[in-house]
Amino acid sequence: MCGIVGYVGRNSGASLNSAVIDDVDSNGSHGALDVVMEGLRRLEYRGYDSAGVAVLTENGIQSRKKSGKLTNLVAELEAEPLPDSLTGIGHTRWATHGGPTDQNAHPHLADDGKLALIHNGIIENFAELKVELLDAGATFISDTDTEVAAVLLGSIYRRLAEAGTEDTLTKAMQEACQRLEGAFTLLAIHQDAPDVVVAARRNSPLVVGLGDGENFLGSDVSGFIDFTRR
Repeated sequence: MCGIVGYVGRNSGASLNSAVIDDVDSNGSHGALDVVMEGLRRLEYRGYDSAGVAVLTENGIQSRKKSGKLTNLVAELEAEPLPDSLTGIGHTRWATHGGPTDQNAHPHLADDGKLALIHNGIIENFAELKVELLDAGATFISDTDTEVAAVLLGSIYRRLAEAGTEDTLTKAMQEACQRLEGAFTLLAIHQDAPDVVVAARRNSPLVVGLGDGENFLGSDVSGFIDFTRR
């Protein structure tokens, strides 16, 4: 069934203590990694075979992902900690296109690592889109339909950014979804939009939670119920 969690807090880039989930900074925001990991724990009941996170830091997007149970991701984060952040996304995957491997786990990166995307559902026309993107010079490291969506979104983002389009990530997501067929939920972050998580859905669950200077996204309200009831 897969699980999705997204978080954006106030004043991204501020120094936070991400070790304790109850810590809140002076602006009323939590650490992104804390929120995302707690959300993934609460979504374990949905079933999964890999898990991953991505956060937006002062040095761009950084990601960790592992096949197997969430404890494998926790161990990876302990071995290679992520910097403090106020913008992040996380995912627990149930393998459909491509086996349960580290490479196939979400998030998937694109636009030279500047963009990260997670995905629930099925993209039915991923094969033809992949051929189109390969012909345009794109490369892929996974067997997933999700990476196709990430690379497509990244290519659209670059074109719109070069044209000076405002709200580039939002407009790029809207255009990408017009090319995608199937039922899906997508969440994306980009290093050039540090205070933004963009989400889209088509015939697939997505819940938005409103906080005080922070917002939450999830495939299930249980992913952020500890932080807001709105």
